[in-house]
Order: sequence, then C-alpha cells, then structure tokens
Amino acid sequence: MAPHTRPGRSAGLLLFRRRGTGFEVLVGHMGGPFWARRESAAWSVPKGEYGPEEGAESAARREFEEEFGHPVPDGAWVALGESRQAGGKTVTVWAVEADLDPATAVPGTFTMEWPRGSGVQREFPEIDRFAWCAPEVAAERLVKGQRVFLDRLQGRLAGGQDPAVHDDGA
Repeated sequence: MAPHTRPGRSAGLLLFRRRGTGFEVLVGHMGGPFWARRESAAWSVPKGEYGPEEGAESAARREFEEEFGHPVPDGAWVALGESRQAGGKTVTVWAVEADLDPATAVPGTFTMEWPRGSGVQREFPEIDRFAWCAPEVAAERLVKGQRVFLDRLQGRLAGGQDPAVHDDGA
C-alpha cells in the first residue's frame, strides 16, 4: 500500500475508577453532527491518530490532553494492547486509575463544512461530553472496535494482579 492509503494508528487512555467490587470507565461522546443524535456505539476512549515520528504513548498523552482539556492524571499505565478496527486502523490503549470530574472537561475542537455542500465551515467539539460508566453501560456506548479494551481491563483487575506496566506513561 502507498503511504497515503495505509490504515492509520491511534492511541488513547481509558481512565478507570474502582467502585465497590467493580469499576467504572470514563468515555466520551463523539462530537459533530454525525454523532449528535446517537448514543449506542457513539462513544469513544479519548484517543487520536499519530504518525511514525511520534510514539504511541506520547500520542495517547497528547490526545487525552486535547480531548479532555486537562493533563493526564498521575498514575500507573496499564497496557491494554492493540485492536484492529473495522476500517483497518490499529488502536493502542492504556488504562490509568484516576477520578476526574467530567464536568471540568474542556474539549478540543475540529472544523468541517456543515451542512455538506454549503461552503460553511463550522467548529465542533471533538468530544461533546464525558461520562463515568459501569463496564456493561460502556460496552453499549462504545464503538464496537473499542469494547475489547473493557474486557481486557476487567480481566486485569479481576485477576488480582498488579496491573501496572510503568508509571506516568514514561
């Protein structure tokens, strides 16, 4: 494949917090007109694309900060591995245990022509809202290709092992 047609790579961070005997994850509803009226399969782990000049961990940190509007919280990064999405993109995700208030998010924006063909450029938030969700709720909300990360996190936490890979994504 030519470089311009190669499927991309994305990296992201899935925050989690323990609740009783379970946990919750912080997911974001994708912004823009295509997702505005959808709930099911319209949410995402804060993530984004990166090129060969940037490492996956650096991209995950950058994208979290752009999409949530705050620095990545301190904590151990739990590697949740990669997943190839339906469109061919490979997504790499880490989890970090933290408790942030979704109401404090200041999401980054993107610009696109809307309505299509109008010639009018409009700005939309990359993520229009964040929410803490139990894994079963997050599984319904997340796009299909990202649900595997919930299963992996649940397995790591249920295994009683220390899930940490390293601190602060370094």
